[in-house]
Amino acid sequence: MKLPRDVTFEELLKVLTKLEYEVTRQTGSHVRLTTKRKGEHHITIPHHSTLKPGTLNAILIEIAGHFEMTKKDLLEFLFD
Repeated sequence: MKLPRDVTFEELLKVLTKLEYEVTRQTGSHVRLTTKRKGEHHITIPHHSTLKPGTLNAILIEIAGHFEMTKKDLLEFLFD
């Protein structure tokens, strides 16, 4: 599956709730999300209208690494 384009912060937050990510704090235009699934994991994402493809790719690679899955499998799980 290809990386989706024009993903907003709200859309990403909605799909990340499938992995039990919750907002833990916000500093300026960045939001920190935390999950306790498979051990505690924190990730910071920008609260922008649309995320740039490189930013989204980096976020997904980090999450895939935490859950020990490929980026392709993660994309299919989140966006299908």
